[in-house]
Amino acid sequence: MIEIDEDRCDGCGQCAIACAEGALAIVDGKAKVVNEVFCDGLGACIGECPQGALRIVERDAPAFDERAVKKHLERTSPEKARALGGEKAHTHVHSRAEPEPCGCPSAQPMTVRSAHAIGDAPHSHDLPPQLTNWPVQWKLVSPAMPFFKDADVLLAADCVPFAFRDFHGRFLTGKPVIIGCPKLDEQPDYLERITDVFKEASPRSVTVVRMQVPCCSGLTRIAKEAVKATGKAIPVKEIVVGIRGEVLQEC
Repeated sequence: MIEIDEDRCDGCGQCAIACAEGALAIVDGKAKVVNEVFCDGLGACIGECPQGALRIVERDAPAFDERAVKKHLERTSPEKARALGGEKAHTHVHSRAEPEPCGCPSAQPMTVRSAHAIGDAPHSHDLPPQLTNWPVQWKLVSPAMPFFKDADVLLAADCVPFAFRDFHGRFLTGKPVIIGCPKLDEQPDYLERITDVFKEASPRSVTVVRMQVPCCSGLTRIAKEAVKATGKAIPVKEIVVGIRGEVLQEC
């Protein structure tokens, strides 16, 4: 559930804009949770607060009610209602997909080596890939996989390679990668898996590459919480990529 520090909140309203479910509103100059059943706990609003007044807490709360959200948005924000309806419909269809047949090599760990050095390619379209590990999807990686041990790990939002042309050359070279989506994936499971990997592997560093959209800030939060849970001094670097393919921020 979202918790709001009213002493820090300046009523800018950015969190309310970022909340796709309409759970937040500005009341008497402060952000408020309109109704707890509207909050899905995703935390898309957190990255939009310039004052750091929002955080996710675990406590007893009513369950997220998608039907109530839809009715609420139809009254207050038809545009958000249409967007949410499309997203939920897609998720519902995806959830009915049949599992992959047995024997799929998607989770079989392997170290990938390119046949050519990057300088060997005469043209940009001939540049060899820089992927060094498999699998890459967070649900498929395991703490026991050797390529994460004492490595500079890249944690990437899965939209980034499509937005940033030189993803391999700029970000991936020399780093084992884990990819995921903090909006569509189950964040508690996501955090648990990444924490287990970091505890076992003790990486030298973690680089988070995410998109500029608010919900993607959850990836940085997951990385930081996972590092904190290890009790180790692992540096975390964040790189924010714009939808138009430019690097907007490095910190």
